[in-house]
Amino acid sequence: MMLKFDPDDLWNMGKLAASFLFALPAGFIGEKETHSAGLRTFPLVAMASCGYLLLAQPAGHPSADVQSRIVQGLLAGIGFIGGGAIVKTDTHVHGVATAAGIFGTGVVGAAIALDRWVTAFVLALMTFICLRYLMPLKAKLTSDQGGGNGASPSA
Repeated sequence: MMLKFDPDDLWNMGKLAASFLFALPAGFIGEKETHSAGLRTFPLVAMASCGYLLLAQPAGHPSADVQSRIVQGLLAGIGFIGGGAIVKTDTHVHGVATAAGIFGTGVVGAAIALDRWVTAFVLALMTFICLRYLMPLKAKLTSDQGGGNGASPSA
């Protein structure tokens, strides 16, 4: 059997590559700041979300029912992965922002699969901004309050 490529296949490969690229900046920050999930996890979640939704579009004709079930499954699966990033000790909770970043990155991949490019870009940008710039602000606010509520800056 010979593989045959059509324009849809090439376009879908481009979407998978875009999912990877859109998730990479947030993954880089996750890797740099927390080391629990990042450079590999974020792009993999985005590409998987994109890929599953692309599979729900047989011959370019998406079924709303099939897409709905796949999105429900993605939510559960990404929630499971994100839950693994959260660690609670007696006095601290770590990884909540990482879990939320993973969750948001999954939506980036889904948005790309559904040709919601502006939504995907804005979600990727805002996820990056939250992970990169709000953590130092939270750390400063926590230190100004003398330790605050015991939550770590990554929460």
